Parts: sequence; structure tokens; C-alpha cells
Amino acid sequence: MSTPTVTVNGAERAVTGVEPHVTALDWLRDQGLTGAKEGCAEGECGACSVLVARPEGTGGTRWTALNACLVPVLALDGQEVVTSEGLGRPGALHPVQREMAVRGGSQCGYCTPGFICSMAAEYYRPDRVAVDPSTNGHSAGHDEHGPNGFDLHALSGNLCRCTGYRPIRDAAYALGAPTPDDGLAGRCTAAAPAAARTRVSVGETGFARPADLGEAISLLAARDATVIAGCTDWGVEVNIRGARAPFVIAVDRLPELRTFSVDADVVEIGAALTLSEAERLLGGRVPLLDQLFPQFASRLIRNGATFGGNLGTGSPIGDAPPALLALESSVVLAGPNGEREVPLASYFTGYRKSVREPGELIRAVRIPLPLAPLTAFHKIAKRRFDDISSVAIAFALDVRDGVVARAAIGLGGVAATPLRATATEEMLVGRPWTAEIAGEAAAVLREEGTPIDDHRASAAYRAAMLGQSLLKFHTESAALEATA
Repeated sequence: MSTPTVTVNGAERAVTGVEPHVTALDWLRDQGLTGAKEGCAEGECGACSVLVARPEGTGGTRWTALNACLVPVLALDGQEVVTSEGLGRPGALHPVQREMAVRGGSQCGYCTPGFICSMAAEYYRPDRVAVDPSTNGHSAGHDEHGPNGFDLHALSGNLCRCTGYRPIRDAAYALGAPTPDDGLAGRCTAAAPAAARTRVSVGETGFARPADLGEAISLLAARDATVIAGCTDWGVEVNIRGARAPFVIAVDRLPELRTFSVDADVVEIGAALTLSEAERLLGGRVPLLDQLFPQFASRLIRNGATFGGNLGTGSPIGDAPPALLALESSVVLAGPNGEREVPLASYFTGYRKSVREPGELIRAVRIPLPLAPLTAFHKIAKRRFDDISSVAIAFALDVRDGVVARAAIGLGGVAATPLRATATEEMLVGRPWTAEIAGEAAAVLREEGTPIDDHRASAAYRAAMLGQSLLKFHTESAALEATA
């Protein structure tokens, strides 16, 4: 056992007497750093945003914005954190703080520190480059980029309730490049802190960050434990439902769970890579996932959330499973008896249940190649971004000479588990991809699953959206063919 430490705003601080459920936000505020606020305790408002030093490329550091209200402070052992207080001070404001002030981006000020930390992460993004000012940054696929290259999606997890977003956007678009003497920019050239092997015991509770996969599996075999990665799910359970765990194992930095490879017949994505990391590493190789990523919660959440966590919770309304089902993916499970690969279509067995044994971890997700050339991801929710889906549908079709040669359709929100729309797939394969056939298939798709009525949508609405989604997919694909 050793005393965990977190470097906050350049000064190392000991983390003592802290139980596994205590969040970084609560600990920081106990340290007197009250800039970060609790607004929702669910990772939806961004008032708690802080910067964490994370690995970038081959040896560099990326300042990454995270929701401090969700991350256990023990998970930051050995790490570097910057809060809004560490960016600047009165009389020596950080460029982000200065632009927010002079352009009226702060009114009551409650949300401002979180906005500033998320904005600073984008300010230091290594591949942010200015574009032609006459376009205001607008180009195909980038309609919310400023002329300075600032991507407004960096702020998608931050909510303002009184100022309005135009002055905040103005502040973001007014930022230049970091100056040569900017210490936080200079820090990006050095390596990020390595993951610290952590073992903590406080009262009847314990927390562990194992050094490798073998140690993690041994710990799982020895006791009943809660496994966390980005903690975007369990963090909500802790804050909203008062969940507590006697023993917590953090696997987000295990090297065996952070693999990435592209071979001739498969793409492998480590289960503990964050969605933001996976998006950067994929670099557009999987177009269906490119459609998924912007609709998966917010950038703040994607900076912590993982495919392993989204599949591990077994939620029927997770956004990733429908897309991965349409991609005919499989999961690699690692346990005491070695590894086994399970098709995702066979992985879920019931509500929040799966074939994963108690002593197993999801090590990776595998996507077979070649990919189906015609894909789409449709998310039906009350908000365009940063919302839980009422229904999620993913399509992957291979159409050859006008005939559907292969079809895979993944559904979420219409049954106790994510599922493949097998009846619709069978109806489509071998038939022409025409509006008439799409209409017939849409009628079949409306009957897939067992949707229920709840506060997000009625069963009838969910069923209707399934059919409409297929019709929309056909219309979109016909338009693409017409312009090809």
C-alpha cells in the first residue's frame, strides 16, 4: 500500500482516507479548488470539467477535458490535473479566460469554469489549425468549426443557462495559437504520466489499479468487485442512486486493453481505449462509427467512455451496440482460462446480462473486414446531441448490381437487449434495393423487438421509428448513388 497522489495545478497533493466512490470533483472542492461545480452529477452539464494529461501519439501529452463529477479521485493516482484556477489568475488571465471575459461569455459564472476547461482542451489540441477566414471554418462535415480551427463540439457537454451561446462561440473563435512560452503547451511535448499501480484500503472498502491484465484477472477471481474504466456509467450510479462498492478495480489504463490494430481481415479496438482515442486512431476507416461518434453523448463523455464499458454494462439503450452489431463485430473476453472470442450477436443474454463470466474482462472489440459499403446510424432522441436514445438503428448493406448481397441491422431501445433485426435482414438479402422493397422491409422492421412504453417514448412510436428509419436509409442511399 502507498499513498496515492495527484498533481493539481503543478503541485503534488496526497489523497488520503478517501473511499473508492469519492469523485475527483468532491475531492478538489475539499482541497479549496471550488471553480469546478456540480450542476447535474451525471456528466451532462460540464460545470465540473477539468483538464487531465493523457498520452498523445508516440510520447506526447494531450490535455483532455473530463467530467470530474464522474471520475473517482483514486483513479487519478499519479496523474496531472489542471483546474480553472490553474489556467490563470486575476491580472494574468489565460487566453481562454480573457476572451470569455471581454466577449461577454460569462454572466452568472456558474458554468464558466467548466466551459473554460473544455475550451482550453480544444485550444491546446495538437491538430487544430486555422482555415480560410472567408469560410468561417465551414466546409463539408465541419459546419461547426471556426476560422481558427476551433471545433464547437468540444463544448457539446457544457451547458449555459443564462448567457446564451453566441458570446461563448465568439470567444472560442477568437482564440489564436498558444504562444511559445505557454507552459501548458510546452507540457504537451513531454510524455504523459504513466498509470500508477494503486492499492488502497479504507475501512471496509478497497480500490486497485492493477499493473497488467494478469493481475486484474487475479483480483477479479479473488473477490466480488466493480470494474470501472471511464466511469461514465458507475459514476452516475454513485451520484444519483448512492451506489457503493466494497472493492473497485480500474482497468482504463491496462496496456492489454488499450491495443489498436488494422489487419487485412479485422480491426481490433482495445476495450479501454476511450471513444475519442478510438475515433482518432480509426481515422475514418469505419464510416459507420464516424456517424456514431458525434451522436454518442458529448465530447466530455467520449473522452472517458469506452467500448468495453458500453458493452460491459449490457444496457439495451447504449449507442455503441447497434453500430457494432451492424458491423458484425465480436468481443474478446479474457479470463482465468485464457481468451475467447464471442460474436456480439450472441453476447447479450438478457437485461444487462451477457455471456461474460464473473472472472472475465472484455479485452477488445473486433470488426471484420471488408466492411459493407452502405451504412448509416440513426439515433432518435429528444435532443440532437448529448442525450439518451429512445431508439438507435444501425444499417450495413452490401448492394451489388442493385441487389442486396449482405445485410446487417443493429437495434437498440426496442428490447431488453440490443439485437440484430434478423427477420428484416433475411427479407432484404437477395432482393433488389428499391423503394418498393425498402417499404416492404420497413413493415417487417416495425415488428422487430419488443418495445415498451416509458418516459422517453411509447412502444408504438419506437416501432414506427424503426420503419421510418429504413425508409430514410433507402432515400439517403439513393441520393448518394445519384450523385456518385
